[in-house]
Amino acid sequence: MRKIFKIISVGVAFGLILTGCNLPAATPNAASTLQAVYTSQASTLEALRTQAVAGTLTPSATIPFPTLVSATPVASITPYGGTPTPQPAATQVPGTAINTQVASLCNWASFIKDVTIPDGTIIAPGAQFTKTWRLKNIGTCTWTTSYGLAFSNGNAMNGAANVTLPESVSPGEIVDVSIQLIAPSTSGTYKGYWMLRSKSGDLFGVGSTASDPFWVSIKVGTQVVTVYNFAANYCDAVWRTNAGILPCPSPSTNAGYMTRVDHPKLENGTIYNGLGLLMVPQNVQNGYIQGYFPAYKVNSGDHFKASVGCKYDETNCSAIVRLDYQIGTGQIITLWKGAEINDGSNKNIDVDLTSLAGKNVKIILTVISNVNPSADKIMWAGPRIERQAIQD
Repeated sequence: MRKIFKIISVGVAFGLILTGCNLPAATPNAASTLQAVYTSQASTLEALRTQAVAGTLTPSATIPFPTLVSATPVASITPYGGTPTPQPAATQVPGTAINTQVASLCNWASFIKDVTIPDGTIIAPGAQFTKTWRLKNIGTCTWTTSYGLAFSNGNAMNGAANVTLPESVSPGEIVDVSIQLIAPSTSGTYKGYWMLRSKSGDLFGVGSTASDPFWVSIKVGTQVVTVYNFAANYCDAVWRTNAGILPCPSPSTNAGYMTRVDHPKLENGTIYNGLGLLMVPQNVQNGYIQGYFPAYKVNSGDHFKASVGCKYDETNCSAIVRLDYQIGTGQIITLWKGAEINDGSNKNIDVDLTSLAGKNVKIILTVISNVNPSADKIMWAGPRIERQAIQD
C-alpha cells in the first residue's frame, strides 16, 4: 500500500503541474519561450514518475515548476480569472548606448557657429576675406598651440597650408579659429572643407565620430547693386539738430537744414554724376545735424559708400563727419569718423557692414560744427548701401 500511495501522490502533483495551477496564458511573443521551458522540464517530471512507480522516490525530491522567461518585455500577463497586468517597458540604463570608443576620444570638436561669412555670403571676385568658425573642445585632450587648421577638400580659396591655433584650448572650452581666404575670380558658388590637425599631424573634426569637416560656403558676385540710396530717400529719415526735429524738406535756416542736390559740385571742383546730400548743422558752436534712417536688415558683404567733402564754395568749412548706427533704442555706435576741412579733396568712405549681418540697424549720418558754424556745410556724394550680386 505504501508504494501505491506514493504513485498516487506523485501522479496528483504531476497532474497539477500540467493541467491546473493557474498557469499564465503565454502571449504571442512569449509562446516559443514557454514551449522551450515545458519541453526541457518534461524529462525531469517523467523521471520522477518512474522513480515513484519503482518505489525509489525520496521524500526530499523537488518537483520543478516551469517559469516564464522572456527576452523581451511582455505587454501583459492574464492570471486565471483576473485582468491584464501592465508590465513596465524596457528601460535603457543611462550611458549604455554611448559608444565607449567615441566617448573617450582625445581630439573631438563641436561646431558652435559661423562668426563671419555665413553660408551663401556674396563676395566680389578676387576679394580677400576672413572666415572665422567658433568651435568647442569636447574631447579629452587639450588643444595646444601646436594644433592647427588644415584644408580637407573642396575649394581651398588660397587658404594657408598651416594655421596654428591662437591659444591652448582645454576640454570644454571654446575658441574662434580664423583663416584668410581669397574668393575665386569667376562667379559661382564655392565651398571649402576644413578640419583641425593635432600636434602629431592627425586630422579630426566634428560629428559623432570626430571625422566630419566644417566648411566655408560663398557666392562670388560679379555685379554690384545699390540696395539703398540715402540721398534719394533723405526724407525717409528723422532729422534732428540742437533746435529739435526738422521737417523734410527743410528750409535753409540757422536751425540747420538738409537738402538733396542733383549732380553736386564737389570740394575738388569735379561734378558727381548722381545725387548728393547737403547737411548743415545748427549755426551755433558745436551745432549738429543728424539723420536717422529707417532700420534695414544688413546682409553679409554689404558696404556703406560715399564721397564726403565740404560744400564747394565754403572755404572756411571745418566740421566733424560721422557714420553711426543704432539697433532699436540702444546706444549709438560710430562706424566711421573724420575731420573735414576745405583742402580741395574729398574723403572716400567704404565701410564693410558684415559685422552687423542679420541685424536690423538704423544708419545715422552725423555732421558736427567744429570751428566756423556758419560755414560748416558738408556734401555727401552718393551715400548708399552696396551689395555684390550674382549676375544672371
